[in-house]
Amino acid sequence: MSYTDAQVDAALEAVFAAAREHLAAVRQAGGKIDDDEVWRTYVELNNASVAYDDCLLEVFGEVTPWQVDTIDADKADEFFVEQAVGDDPYPKVISVRQRRDYRIPSIAALLKAGQEAREAAVGAEEDADRVETVSEALVELLQAGDGSLSALDIPELEPLDGIVAVAEVDTALDPEAFEETDGAGPFALAGGDRLIGRMDEHLHADEDDHDH
Repeated sequence: MSYTDAQVDAALEAVFAAAREHLAAVRQAGGKIDDDEVWRTYVELNNASVAYDDCLLEVFGEVTPWQVDTIDADKADEFFVEQAVGDDPYPKVISVRQRRDYRIPSIAALLKAGQEAREAAVGAEEDADRVETVSEALVELLQAGDGSLSALDIPELEPLDGIVAVAEVDTALDPEAFEETDGAGPFALAGGDRLIGRMDEHLHADEDDHDH
């Protein structure tokens, strides 16, 4: 296709107009993800830029710094609709609840491990209070491991059986809704919640089978 100098000017003006429309749509969307108007004006700006680049190359043998290709809006819409259907958020909240029990071979050894974890947390510049109870030691070890149970995989604790339960719940957990002394409430299923899976951890099953 052969272009004229006037068509170059017209193509450039189309880029300006498309850019203004796109900016207006972006402002109107206010950060909304996958806004239809932002997408429509983006396609128009993209294609106007391609047309201007083609005109500039044809008439003057020059190119723009924009590395863009023409977008088929209809095909792109079909693609994004398919993606959106597959990416729809799950209507329920998934709750994973875990319990693991431990035997303590040596209280003194556990208190020492907890003390070391506390001293590492406060640093050498400060004097750490003494860890005096088993519960304090466990809290210090968990905090040192960012709350992960893997922090309790230490010789000072002997892991016993555990359980992991997966449930669909209507409302996400609000820790502030439970008293600090309430150890059961946060783990109990409400009326509309549904248990969908459970995994039992028998850490010593092989040893028991071998003994029999």
